[in-house]
Amino acid sequence: MSQDQKQGRVAVITGASSGIGAATARSLHAAGYRVALLARRTDRVEALADELGDGAIAISADVTDRGALVAAADQVKQEFGGTDVLVNNAGVMLLGPFSAEQRDDYRRMIEVNLLGAITTTEVFLDQLRDGGGDLVNISSVAGRVANVGSGVYAATKFGINGWSESLRRELLPDVRVTVIEPGVVATELPTHITHEATRQGAKQLYDVAEVTAEDVAEVIAFALQRPRHLAIHEILLRPAGQAL
Repeated sequence: MSQDQKQGRVAVITGASSGIGAATARSLHAAGYRVALLARRTDRVEALADELGDGAIAISADVTDRGALVAAADQVKQEFGGTDVLVNNAGVMLLGPFSAEQRDDYRRMIEVNLLGAITTTEVFLDQLRDGGGDLVNISSVAGRVANVGSGVYAATKFGINGWSESLRRELLPDVRVTVIEPGVVATELPTHITHEATRQGAKQLYDVAEVTAEDVAEVIAFALQRPRHLAIHEILLRPAGQAL
């Protein structure tokens, strides 16, 4: 490992092309981290890496493609010397009534939100263990309470929470596991919804969201700078008075 590779912790962020992922990349880079930006939308992460400059690399990778993740891990190892922090942020929210017409959306959410995080962690785990790392899983208040039309989405977030609890017990002290559970955050997430009526309703709610992606990124940065003996297990992030 070169001397340059030893400077600054290395954070790998999935879903870094927009929203919480992009905001987290900016926040951690400003704090001195070197950041690897993973996303399917190559043009966006390349533009973000160019914006951030030295210490930022863009990697085209879909979290549902293990081969792409293995290649990404190899690239991070080669260019940065390894991974200290993995932020599992990639996710989709495809809400709608439970019906056979939505079955492709259900499979997509499970493959991206849950299996994608599991596979990414499995691929990067050896790097995280090397010297003590941090795993940050982005869940949701939907991992605590499921509303009408959000059953499968909530199932993926309940899954993230349960899996994270098990990992926390299994991986400490080598890897610290933190779960961030935002409420409604002002991002483009509802624009991906395929069910028209549900998309319009969600968009109205998200258009007036009080919590921003930058707020979540600030919380992630705060959790990572805590001393390792001060493990923060879950952080629930929502405006005061907002119901789950």
